[in-house]
Amino acid sequence: MAGPPDQVGVTPVTVTATARPGTAPARPRNPYLTGLLTPRGLTGLALVTLVALAGLLAPVLSGDPTAQSAEALAGPSAAHPFGTDDLGRDLLSRVLHGIGTDLLISLTAVPVGALLGCSLAVLAASSRWADLAVQRVFDLVLAFPGLILALAVTAVLGPGRWPVVIVIALAEVPGFGRQLRAGILVQREREYAVAARVGGASRLRVLLRHVLPNAVDPLIVQSAIALSLAVFIEGAMSFLGVGVRPPEPSLGGILSQSMAYLATHPTFAAAPLVAVTALVLGFSLIAEALNRGIRR
Repeated sequence: MAGPPDQVGVTPVTVTATARPGTAPARPRNPYLTGLLTPRGLTGLALVTLVALAGLLAPVLSGDPTAQSAEALAGPSAAHPFGTDDLGRDLLSRVLHGIGTDLLISLTAVPVGALLGCSLAVLAASSRWADLAVQRVFDLVLAFPGLILALAVTAVLGPGRWPVVIVIALAEVPGFGRQLRAGILVQREREYAVAARVGGASRLRVLLRHVLPNAVDPLIVQSAIALSLAVFIEGAMSFLGVGVRPPEPSLGGILSQSMAYLATHPTFAAAPLVAVTALVLGFSLIAEALNRGIRR
């Protein structure tokens, strides 16, 4: 009887799983969605959504934030759930409208700062001399702390909503610019970018068509961080009296007014402080969740 065939030298065959006919291939998991669906990301989304909805629905949920009454520094009641301020104005109405003011300023200033920063980063990628000049511009802006920059801008333009927007936009430029510049430096040395240049594509075409689409991922995280910083800057400027002008409500302005009555009427400061904390904490949690999702 013949023995089994000799197995020496036979190459093993690796069987790979293939999709069944008619079925779509499995899609890669979205890192942003993965990060946002974590407990940290969901908590941040819940906080920001809750506060943002309260600000957007302020005209429906409350009355005129500038209307005064004789009930100055009244405690919480059915008519005034958060009490009143030193001029008899309803704190609930002022806080809700102040949230809307903060969000409007932040959502205006951050995109402007992102556009300026990204434009400078693309300019820096065009040549070595442009890169050196742009880096010095970033260093110059970073040399001034946010509040010092705010005082310098308001000394020229005066207090108001638009100076706050300008200060926030300028403060965000180096963050977005450096993030995109670092991504461009990494991506343009990858194999696909080198192959495109070898294939005859111009430097500008490689940058716009291949490098930039793959270098923008960190900007998503930077946007959440920038929104958190924008809320803080607006609150600090209004607290110091160089931000949004009274009687227009802002969270920082309400906090500034409450400081004189902190010992006798602590609820005066509680509502705006909770709103500011919720916004800053929410955006920070979203940024951290997105960052972890990308790094997985």
